[in-house]
Amino acid sequence: MSNKPLYGDATSKPSTRNVGGWIKDLDRSRRAGPYLAAHPMDNMGMSTKAVHAGTHDDPRTGAVGTPIYQTSTFILHEETYGSIEEGFGRDRFIYTRYGNPSQWAVQEKLATLEGAESALVFSSGMAAISAAVLALVDKGAHVVAASDLYGGTYNLFNQEFPSLGMSATLVDSYDIDAIEAAIQPNTQLLYFETITNPVLKVVDIPALVDIARRHNLRLVVDSTFAPPPVMKPLELGVDLVVHSASKYLNGHSDLIAGVVCGPRKLVDMIWPRLLNYGGQLDPHAAFLLERGLKTLDIRMRAHEQSAMALATFLETHPSVDNVLYPMLPSHPDHIRAKELMKMGTGNVTFFVKGGDQAALRLLDHLHLPKQATSLGGIESLISLPFNSSQATMTARQRADIGIHPGCVRLSVGIEDANDLIADFDHALNAITDMKGAA
Repeated sequence: MSNKPLYGDATSKPSTRNVGGWIKDLDRSRRAGPYLAAHPMDNMGMSTKAVHAGTHDDPRTGAVGTPIYQTSTFILHEETYGSIEEGFGRDRFIYTRYGNPSQWAVQEKLATLEGAESALVFSSGMAAISAAVLALVDKGAHVVAASDLYGGTYNLFNQEFPSLGMSATLVDSYDIDAIEAAIQPNTQLLYFETITNPVLKVVDIPALVDIARRHNLRLVVDSTFAPPPVMKPLELGVDLVVHSASKYLNGHSDLIAGVVCGPRKLVDMIWPRLLNYGGQLDPHAAFLLERGLKTLDIRMRAHEQSAMALATFLETHPSVDNVLYPMLPSHPDHIRAKELMKMGTGNVTFFVKGGDQAALRLLDHLHLPKQATSLGGIESLISLPFNSSQATMTARQRADIGIHPGCVRLSVGIEDANDLIADFDHALNAITDMKGAA
Protein backbone atom coordinates (compact mmCIF):
# COMPACT_ATOMS: atom_id res chain seq x y z
CA MET A 1 0.00 0.00 0.00
CA SER A 2 1.37 3.43 -0.96
CA ASN A 3 2.30 5.85 1.80
CA LYS A 4 1.50 8.81 -0.42
CA PRO A 5 -1.23 10.89 1.26
CA LEU A 6 -4.62 11.28 -0.38
CA TYR A 7 -6.35 14.63 -0.58
CA GLY A 8 -9.98 15.22 -1.45
CA ASP A 9 -11.36 17.09 -4.42
CA ALA A 10 -12.05 20.15 -2.27
CA THR A 11 -8.40 20.92 -1.52
CA SER A 12 -6.62 23.75 -3.29
CA LYS A 13 -4.04 22.46 -5.76
CA PRO A 14 -1.36 24.34 -7.65
CA SER A 15 -2.21 24.51 -11.34
CA THR A 16 1.42 24.28 -12.43
CA ARG A 17 4.85 23.51 -11.03
CA ASN A 18 6.15 26.87 -12.18
CA VAL A 19 7.56 27.88 -8.81
CA GLY A 20 6.44 31.37 -7.87
CA GLY A 21 4.46 31.77 -11.08
CA TRP A 22 1.18 32.22 -9.25
CA ILE A 23 2.68 35.15 -7.34
CA LYS A 24 3.63 37.02 -10.51
CA ASP A 25 0.60 36.02 -12.60
CA LEU A 26 -2.03 36.06 -9.82
CA ASP A 27 -3.47 32.84 -11.24
CA ARG A 28 -3.76 30.83 -8.05
CA SER A 29 -7.27 29.81 -7.08
CA ARG A 30 -8.49 28.78 -3.64
CA ARG A 31 -11.23 26.31 -2.95
CA ALA A 32 -13.11 25.55 0.23
CA GLY A 33 -11.37 23.61 2.94
CA PRO A 34 -8.84 22.19 3.25
CA TYR A 35 -10.79 18.94 3.53
CA LEU A 36 -9.81 15.30 3.44
CA ALA A 37 -12.67 14.71 0.98
CA ALA A 38 -15.64 17.03 1.03
CA HIS A 39 -19.13 15.64 1.58
CA PRO A 40 -21.78 17.12 -0.75
CA MET A 41 -24.20 18.06 2.02
CA ASP A 42 -25.59 21.47 1.00
CA ASN A 43 -29.17 20.23 0.76
CA MET A 44 -29.14 18.07 3.87
CA GLY A 45 -30.52 18.86 7.31
CA MET A 46 -28.61 20.17 10.31
CA SER A 47 -28.56 16.84 12.19
CA THR A 48 -27.33 14.99 9.09
CA LYS A 49 -24.54 17.52 8.62
CA ALA A 50 -23.64 17.31 12.31
CA VAL A 51 -23.28 13.53 12.11
CA HIS A 52 -21.60 13.06 8.75
CA ALA A 53 -19.78 16.23 7.59
CA GLY A 54 -16.03 15.87 8.08
CA THR A 55 -16.26 12.42 9.63
CA HIS A 56 -14.23 9.90 7.61
CA ASP A 57 -14.00 6.13 7.79
CA ASP A 58 -10.45 4.89 8.09
CA PRO A 59 -9.36 3.62 4.63
CA ARG A 60 -6.75 1.27 6.08
CA THR A 61 -8.80 -0.52 8.75
CA GLY A 62 -12.40 0.22 7.83
CA ALA A 63 -12.99 1.78 11.27
CA VAL A 64 -16.23 3.78 11.33
CA GLY A 65 -15.35 7.32 12.31
CA THR A 66 -12.27 9.50 12.14
CA PRO A 67 -9.24 8.00 13.95
CA ILE A 68 -7.17 10.07 16.36
CA TYR A 69 -4.03 10.95 14.41
CA GLN A 70 -1.77 11.28 17.45
CA THR A 71 1.37 12.21 15.57
CA SER A 72 3.63 15.22 15.55
CA THR A 73 4.92 14.94 11.99
CA PHE A 74 4.19 13.42 8.56
CA ILE A 75 6.21 11.80 5.75
CA LEU A 76 7.10 14.35 3.07
CA HIS A 77 6.73 13.72 -0.66
CA GLU A 78 7.45 15.56 -3.88
CA GLU A 79 3.89 16.90 -3.88
CA THR A 80 4.38 18.19 -0.33
CA TYR A 81 7.60 19.99 -1.22
CA GLY A 82 5.96 21.53 -4.27
CA SER A 83 3.00 22.73 -2.23
CA ILE A 84 5.29 24.39 0.31
CA GLU A 85 7.25 26.14 -2.48
CA GLU A 86 4.08 27.40 -4.15
CA GLY A 87 2.33 28.56 -0.99
CA PHE A 88 -0.10 25.68 -0.44
CA GLY A 89 1.36 24.49 2.84
CA ARG A 90 -1.99 24.68 4.62
CA ASP A 91 -3.37 22.09 2.18
CA ARG A 92 -0.84 19.38 3.00
CA PHE A 93 0.07 17.40 6.11
CA ILE A 94 3.54 18.48 7.20
CA TYR A 95 3.58 18.91 10.96
CA THR A 96 0.67 18.81 13.42
CA ARG A 97 1.21 22.44 14.41
CA TYR A 98 0.42 23.25 10.76
CA GLY A 99 -2.48 20.81 10.38
CA ASN A 100 -3.54 17.29 11.24
CA PRO A 101 -6.26 14.95 9.87
CA SER A 102 -8.05 15.04 13.25
CA GLN A 103 -8.15 18.84 13.01
CA TRP A 104 -9.23 18.81 9.37
CA ALA A 105 -12.13 16.48 10.12
CA VAL A 106 -13.63 18.68 12.82
CA GLN A 107 -12.88 21.83 10.82
CA GLU A 108 -14.85 20.45 7.87
CA LYS A 109 -17.78 19.65 10.15
CA LEU A 110 -17.72 23.12 11.71
CA ALA A 111 -17.45 24.86 8.34
CA THR A 112 -20.36 22.82 6.99
CA LEU A 113 -22.54 23.61 10.00
CA GLU A 114 -21.76 27.35 9.80
CA GLY A 115 -22.10 27.49 6.01
CA ALA A 116 -18.48 28.64 5.74
CA GLU A 117 -15.78 27.95 3.17
CA SER A 118 -13.17 27.23 5.78
CA ALA A 119 -12.59 26.84 9.52
CA LEU A 120 -9.67 26.65 11.95
CA VAL A 121 -9.73 25.05 15.38
CA PHE A 122 -7.68 26.39 18.29
CA SER A 123 -6.67 25.33 21.77
CA SER A 124 -9.15 27.79 23.33
CA GLY A 125 -11.77 30.36 22.46
CA MET A 126 -9.37 33.16 23.36
CA ALA A 127 -6.69 31.68 21.08
CA ALA A 128 -9.22 31.82 18.24
CA ILE A 129 -10.35 35.35 19.08
CA SER A 130 -6.81 36.72 19.47
CA ALA A 131 -5.57 35.17 16.23
CA ALA A 132 -8.64 36.32 14.26
CA VAL A 133 -8.55 39.90 15.53
CA LEU A 134 -4.80 40.38 15.17
CA ALA A 135 -4.84 38.92 11.66
CA LEU A 136 -7.28 41.60 10.50
CA VAL A 137 -5.67 44.72 11.98
CA ASP A 138 -2.38 46.57 11.60
CA LYS A 139 -0.27 48.55 14.06
CA GLY A 140 -2.09 51.78 14.83
CA ALA A 141 -5.49 50.24 14.14
CA HIS A 142 -8.66 51.08 16.01
CA VAL A 143 -11.51 48.67 16.76
CA VAL A 144 -15.11 49.41 17.71
CA ALA A 145 -16.49 46.69 19.97
CA ALA A 146 -19.30 45.97 22.41
CA SER A 147 -18.99 47.31 25.94
CA ASP A 148 -20.29 44.08 27.52
CA LEU A 149 -17.86 41.63 25.98
CA TYR A 150 -16.65 38.36 27.43
CA GLY A 151 -13.95 39.19 30.00
CA GLY A 152 -11.06 37.68 28.03
CA THR A 153 -11.96 39.68 24.92
CA TYR A 154 -12.44 42.82 26.99
CA ASN A 155 -8.91 42.35 28.35
CA LEU A 156 -7.52 41.81 24.84
CA PHE A 157 -8.83 45.20 23.74
CA ASN A 158 -8.09 47.08 26.97
CA GLN A 159 -4.81 45.52 28.12
CA GLU A 160 -3.09 44.00 25.09
CA PHE A 161 -4.09 46.48 22.40
CA PRO A 162 -2.34 49.52 23.95
CA SER A 163 0.93 47.59 24.25
CA LEU A 164 0.65 46.70 20.54
CA GLY A 165 0.08 50.28 19.45
CA MET A 166 -3.64 49.81 18.83
CA SER A 167 -6.83 51.03 20.49
CA ALA A 168 -10.48 50.13 20.92
CA THR A 169 -13.68 52.01 21.70
CA LEU A 170 -16.31 50.00 23.54
CA VAL A 171 -19.91 50.95 22.87
CA ASP A 172 -23.32 49.72 24.02
CA SER A 173 -24.27 47.09 21.45
CA TYR A 174 -27.86 48.42 21.50
CA ASP A 175 -26.79 51.91 20.42
CA ILE A 176 -26.37 51.67 16.65
CA ASP A 177 -25.86 55.43 16.27
CA ALA A 178 -23.09 55.43 18.90
CA ILE A 179 -21.41 52.48 17.20
CA GLU A 180 -21.23 54.34 13.91
CA ALA A 181 -20.18 57.56 15.63
CA ALA A 182 -17.25 55.71 17.28
CA ILE A 183 -15.68 54.89 13.90
CA GLN A 184 -12.41 56.76 13.35
CA PRO A 185 -10.20 57.17 10.26
CA ASN A 186 -8.00 54.30 11.51
CA THR A 187 -10.87 51.97 12.45
CA GLN A 188 -10.39 48.60 10.77
CA LEU A 189 -12.71 46.23 12.58
CA LEU A 190 -16.08 45.91 14.31
CA TYR A 191 -16.28 43.20 16.99
CA PHE A 192 -19.53 42.15 18.70
CA GLU A 193 -21.28 39.17 20.25
CA THR A 194 -24.49 37.81 18.72
CA ILE A 195 -26.05 37.26 22.16
CA THR A 196 -24.44 38.94 25.14
CA ASN A 197 -23.50 37.54 28.52
CA PRO A 198 -25.28 37.48 30.90
CA VAL A 199 -28.30 39.68 30.07
CA LEU A 200 -28.82 38.00 26.68
CA LYS A 201 -29.14 41.02 24.43
CA VAL A 202 -29.84 39.90 20.86
CA VAL A 203 -27.63 42.20 18.82
CA ASP A 204 -28.89 43.77 15.58
CA ILE A 205 -26.47 41.95 13.27
CA PRO A 206 -27.99 43.27 9.99
CA ALA A 207 -27.49 46.86 11.22
CA LEU A 208 -23.84 46.11 12.07
CA VAL A 209 -23.35 44.52 8.65
CA ASP A 210 -24.72 47.67 7.04
CA ILE A 211 -22.33 49.88 9.01
CA ALA A 212 -19.36 47.65 8.19
CA ARG A 213 -20.12 47.68 4.46
CA ARG A 214 -20.65 51.44 4.26
CA HIS A 215 -17.37 52.11 6.08
CA ASN A 216 -15.39 49.32 4.39
CA LEU A 217 -14.74 47.51 7.68
CA ARG A 218 -14.55 43.85 8.65
CA LEU A 219 -17.19 42.57 11.06
CA VAL A 220 -16.30 39.71 13.41
CA VAL A 221 -18.87 38.25 15.80
CA ASP A 222 -18.56 35.85 18.71
CA SER A 223 -21.51 33.48 18.40
CA THR A 224 -20.74 31.21 21.34
CA PHE A 225 -24.25 31.74 22.78
CA ALA A 226 -25.84 31.11 19.36
CA PRO A 227 -24.31 28.03 17.66
CA PRO A 228 -25.30 27.10 14.09
CA PRO A 229 -28.71 25.50 14.89
CA VAL A 230 -29.63 28.82 16.55
CA MET A 231 -28.07 31.39 14.22
CA LYS A 232 -25.81 31.54 11.16
CA PRO A 233 -24.17 34.98 11.18
CA LEU A 234 -22.31 34.39 7.91
CA GLU A 235 -25.67 34.19 6.15
CA LEU A 236 -26.43 37.65 7.55
CA GLY A 237 -23.28 39.13 6.00
CA VAL A 238 -20.77 38.84 8.84
CA ASP A 239 -17.14 38.38 7.74
CA LEU A 240 -15.95 35.95 10.42
CA VAL A 241 -17.57 33.95 13.21
CA VAL A 242 -15.69 32.84 16.32
CA HIS A 243 -16.82 30.47 19.06
CA SER A 244 -15.59 29.14 22.33
CA ALA A 245 -16.06 25.54 21.23
CA SER A 246 -15.82 24.50 24.89
CA LYS A 247 -19.48 25.51 25.23
CA TYR A 248 -22.43 24.41 23.05
CA LEU A 249 -20.35 23.13 20.14
CA ASN A 250 -18.72 20.43 22.26
CA GLY A 251 -21.51 20.26 24.81
CA HIS A 252 -19.97 17.90 27.35
CA SER A 253 -17.88 20.18 29.60
CA ASP A 254 -14.76 18.10 28.96
CA LEU A 255 -12.47 20.15 26.72
CA ILE A 256 -11.23 23.66 25.96
CA ALA A 257 -11.26 24.69 22.29
CA GLY A 258 -12.05 27.55 19.92
CA VAL A 259 -12.93 27.96 16.25
CA VAL A 260 -12.95 30.60 13.52
CA CYS A 261 -15.22 30.14 10.48
CA GLY A 262 -15.47 32.22 7.33
CA PRO A 263 -14.28 32.71 3.73
CA ARG A 264 -11.17 30.77 2.76
CA LYS A 265 -9.34 34.03 1.98
CA LEU A 266 -9.79 35.42 5.50
CA VAL A 267 -9.19 32.12 7.29
CA ASP A 268 -5.95 31.73 5.34
CA MET A 269 -4.90 35.10 6.76
CA ILE A 270 -5.50 33.77 10.29
CA TRP A 271 -3.63 30.49 9.78
CA PRO A 272 -0.12 32.08 10.05
CA ARG A 273 -1.18 33.58 13.39
CA LEU A 274 -2.21 30.14 14.55
CA LEU A 275 1.31 28.96 13.71
CA ASN A 276 3.05 31.98 15.24
CA TYR A 277 1.04 32.11 18.47
CA GLY A 278 0.99 28.35 19.00
CA GLY A 279 -2.72 27.87 19.69
CA GLN A 280 -3.10 24.51 17.96
CA LEU A 281 -5.75 22.02 19.11
CA ASP A 282 -4.40 18.64 20.17
CA PRO A 283 -5.58 15.71 17.98
CA HIS A 284 -7.31 14.00 20.90
CA ALA A 285 -9.17 17.20 21.79
CA ALA A 286 -10.13 17.51 18.10
CA PHE A 287 -11.56 13.99 18.28
CA LEU A 288 -13.61 14.92 21.37
CA LEU A 289 -14.92 18.05 19.69
CA GLU A 290 -15.91 16.14 16.56
CA ARG A 291 -17.72 13.60 18.71
CA GLY A 292 -19.56 16.33 20.60
CA LEU A 293 -20.61 18.10 17.40
CA LYS A 294 -22.42 15.01 16.13
CA THR A 295 -25.24 15.61 18.61
CA LEU A 296 -25.24 19.43 18.42
CA ASP A 297 -28.60 19.77 16.69
CA ILE A 298 -30.52 17.37 18.92
CA ARG A 299 -28.83 18.80 22.02
CA MET A 300 -29.87 22.33 21.11
CA ARG A 301 -33.47 21.20 20.71
CA ALA A 302 -33.36 19.68 24.20
CA HIS A 303 -31.70 22.82 25.63
CA GLU A 304 -34.39 25.02 24.10
CA GLN A 305 -37.27 22.86 25.27
CA SER A 306 -36.14 22.75 28.89
CA ALA A 307 -35.00 26.41 28.94
CA MET A 308 -38.33 27.66 27.59
CA ALA A 309 -40.32 25.61 30.10
CA LEU A 310 -38.14 26.72 33.02
CA ALA A 311 -38.09 30.38 31.95
CA THR A 312 -41.89 30.36 31.68
CA PHE A 313 -42.13 28.89 35.18
CA LEU A 314 -39.65 31.36 36.70
CA GLU A 315 -41.53 34.29 35.20
CA THR A 316 -44.60 33.36 37.26
CA HIS A 317 -42.84 32.69 40.58
CA PRO A 318 -43.37 35.36 43.26
CA SER A 319 -39.72 35.21 44.38
CA VAL A 320 -38.44 36.19 40.92
CA ASP A 321 -38.34 39.84 39.83
CA ASN A 322 -37.53 39.42 36.15
CA VAL A 323 -36.59 36.74 33.62
CA LEU A 324 -34.49 37.27 30.48
CA TYR A 325 -34.91 34.65 27.77
CA PRO A 326 -35.10 35.83 24.13
CA MET A 327 -37.87 33.40 23.20
CA LEU A 328 -40.18 34.84 25.87
CA PRO A 329 -42.49 37.63 24.60
CA SER A 330 -41.41 39.69 27.62
CA HIS A 331 -37.78 39.87 26.47
CA PRO A 332 -36.97 43.33 25.03
CA ASP A 333 -35.41 41.73 21.93
CA HIS A 334 -38.08 39.08 21.38
CA ILE A 335 -39.09 40.34 17.92
CA ARG A 336 -35.46 40.51 16.76
CA ALA A 337 -34.81 37.07 18.24
CA LYS A 338 -37.68 35.60 16.22
CA GLU A 339 -36.24 37.20 13.08
CA LEU A 340 -32.58 36.23 13.54
CA MET A 341 -32.69 33.04 15.61
CA LYS A 342 -33.88 29.73 14.22
CA MET A 343 -34.49 28.43 17.75
CA GLY A 344 -33.74 29.30 21.38
CA THR A 345 -30.65 28.51 23.41
CA GLY A 346 -30.23 27.06 26.88
CA ASN A 347 -29.25 30.32 28.58
CA VAL A 348 -31.71 31.91 31.00
CA THR A 349 -30.92 34.89 33.22
CA PHE A 350 -33.22 35.88 36.08
CA PHE A 351 -33.25 38.17 39.11
CA VAL A 352 -34.17 36.91 42.56
CA LYS A 353 -36.02 39.17 44.96
CA GLY A 354 -33.81 39.98 47.93
CA GLY A 355 -30.64 40.69 45.94
CA ASP A 356 -27.35 38.84 45.87
CA GLN A 357 -27.72 37.31 49.32
CA ALA A 358 -31.02 35.73 48.32
CA ALA A 359 -29.38 34.45 45.12
CA LEU A 360 -26.60 32.86 47.18
CA ARG A 361 -29.17 31.09 49.35
CA LEU A 362 -30.96 29.89 46.22
CA LEU A 363 -27.82 28.15 44.98
CA ASP A 364 -27.46 26.34 48.29
CA HIS A 365 -30.97 24.85 47.99
CA LEU A 366 -30.67 23.61 44.38
CA HIS A 367 -29.77 19.98 43.67
CA LEU A 368 -29.60 19.51 39.89
CA PRO A 369 -27.68 22.55 38.57
CA LYS A 370 -23.95 22.56 39.29
CA GLN A 371 -22.39 25.72 40.70
CA ALA A 372 -19.75 26.28 38.02
CA THR A 373 -18.65 28.69 35.34
CA SER A 374 -19.03 27.96 31.62
CA LEU A 375 -22.21 27.02 29.77
CA GLY A 376 -23.62 24.85 27.00
CA GLY A 377 -23.02 21.49 28.64
CA ILE A 378 -25.53 18.66 28.92
CA GLU A 379 -25.75 19.35 32.65
CA SER A 380 -27.28 22.56 33.98
CA LEU A 381 -24.70 25.05 35.29
CA ILE A 382 -25.53 28.02 37.50
CA SER A 383 -23.52 31.02 38.68
CA LEU A 384 -23.90 34.56 39.99
CA PRO A 385 -22.21 37.22 37.83
CA PHE A 386 -21.39 39.42 40.83
CA ASN A 387 -18.95 36.83 42.26
CA SER A 388 -17.86 35.00 39.10
CA SER A 389 -17.92 36.26 35.50
CA GLN A 390 -18.25 39.99 36.37
CA ALA A 391 -16.60 39.90 39.81
CA THR A 392 -13.89 42.39 38.79
CA MET A 393 -16.48 45.05 37.93
CA THR A 394 -17.84 47.58 40.37
CA ALA A 395 -21.54 47.47 41.26
CA ARG A 396 -22.08 50.53 39.07
CA GLN A 397 -20.30 48.96 36.10
CA ARG A 398 -22.45 45.86 36.46
CA ALA A 399 -25.61 47.96 36.67
CA ASP A 400 -24.59 49.85 33.50
CA ILE A 401 -24.77 46.61 31.51
CA GLY A 402 -27.94 45.36 33.18
CA ILE A 403 -26.52 43.16 35.94
CA HIS A 404 -28.55 44.18 38.98
CA PRO A 405 -28.53 42.60 42.48
CA GLY A 406 -30.00 39.10 42.55
CA CYS A 407 -28.83 38.31 39.01
CA VAL A 408 -28.53 34.57 38.32
CA ARG A 409 -26.99 33.12 35.16
CA LEU A 410 -28.32 29.68 34.30
CA SER A 411 -27.16 27.41 31.50
CA VAL A 412 -30.00 24.91 31.18
CA GLY A 413 -28.81 21.42 30.34
CA ILE A 414 -30.76 18.61 28.72
CA GLU A 415 -32.40 17.35 31.93
CA ASP A 416 -36.16 16.81 31.89
CA ALA A 417 -37.87 20.16 32.24
CA ASN A 418 -40.26 18.91 34.93
CA ASP A 419 -37.33 17.87 37.13
CA LEU A 420 -35.65 21.26 36.77
CA ILE A 421 -38.89 23.10 37.50
CA ALA A 422 -39.48 21.01 40.63
CA ASP A 423 -35.94 21.70 41.83
CA PHE A 424 -36.24 25.46 41.33
CA ASP A 425 -39.70 25.55 42.84
CA HIS A 426 -38.38 23.85 45.98
CA ALA A 427 -35.34 26.15 46.22
CA LEU A 428 -37.26 29.37 45.60
CA ASN A 429 -39.92 28.42 48.14
CA ALA A 430 -37.19 27.59 50.65
CA ILE A 431 -35.59 31.03 50.43
CA THR A 432 -39.05 32.64 50.58
CA ASP A 433 -39.84 30.70 53.77
CA MET A 434 -36.48 31.76 55.26
CA LYS A 435 -37.25 35.41 54.50
CA GLY A 436 -40.68 35.08 56.11
CA ALA A 437 -39.25 33.44 59.21
CA ALA A 438 -36.69 36.19 59.55
